[in-house]
Amino acid sequence: MTALPGPTAVIGAGSWGTALALLLARCQQDTLLWSGEPGHAQAMAKSQSNEAYLPGIPLEPRITPSDNFEEAANASRLVLAVPSHAFRAVLTQLKEHLPRDKRCYICWGTKGFEPDSSLLLSDVFEEVMDENAVPAVMSGPSFAGEVARGLPSALTVAAANDDNACAVAAWFRDAQTRVYTSTDLRGVQLGGAIKNVMAIAAGISDGLGFGANARAALITRGLTELARLGEALGGRPETFMGLTGLGDLILTCTDDQSRNRRVGLAIGRGEDVTTALETIGQEAEGLNTARELFRKSQALDVEIPISEQVYRIVFEKLDPKLAVTALLSREARPER
Repeated sequence: MTALPGPTAVIGAGSWGTALALLLARCQQDTLLWSGEPGHAQAMAKSQSNEAYLPGIPLEPRITPSDNFEEAANASRLVLAVPSHAFRAVLTQLKEHLPRDKRCYICWGTKGFEPDSSLLLSDVFEEVMDENAVPAVMSGPSFAGEVARGLPSALTVAAANDDNACAVAAWFRDAQTRVYTSTDLRGVQLGGAIKNVMAIAAGISDGLGFGANARAALITRGLTELARLGEALGGRPETFMGLTGLGDLILTCTDDQSRNRRVGLAIGRGEDVTTALETIGQEAEGLNTARELFRKSQALDVEIPISEQVYRIVFEKLDPKLAVTALLSREARPER
């Protein structure tokens, strides 16, 4: 594999950012891994691993941990792996440092909406960045630990046109990683965001001890809900049947590597959300997304019964068993 010219920078050194840095390095790219946490870059450089977020997985020799934001911003390619609530602030900071005389590709792996504004991250991008900054998003069924260890994975990169999507997808292709392309920038983001709420729902169901039948029903009806709201928000139907819809939904609803599923499991077992997050030690984007989906569904008059019950459990302290009763007692209707 031929190395791409110039360095790549990953902004955000959590588990997903580190996994993407490892993938980029395996694709023969010199990669800066930027962390804004005090002392974190130095700790990674010393241990040649990210013990805080991906313990036991050594960094590739091509990865250089850094806390110098300006240096990272001047890389040839940029990958953002920051929480949704930090996305606007990071873009605003990037804009101050990006060269104004050349085109810059910026790909993000964040899945969610901006809190309070309910904007998709591509909408935030349009508000903040200049025209010479080209947006792309990566999504799909991919746990950070498995990508970091080089296990087989399939992802999708979406951008406004085929050329841009193909250019960015080429950054991430190696012998173990198949990367598809899409021009459905909204749909790919929506699938990746909405499935996190369904993972919380599946976790709650399993935490309550409701079994495999209930989980399968939740996944199936969750897919219908995801597609219904996703189309109402501008995504294409076929996108939600692919890797970034159905694929990611199955992954996060069925495997305990999913942070959102683990939050749901804790809630189903009677723990509060704060305690669950402290135990996990990382963000769970599905919590904020549940609130944003509820707001959007109300504005658009779109039914999202599963997501609505997750919202009420998390933000209105509804007893999970009562939420299940509310779902099961809904008016009978044909499946569609």
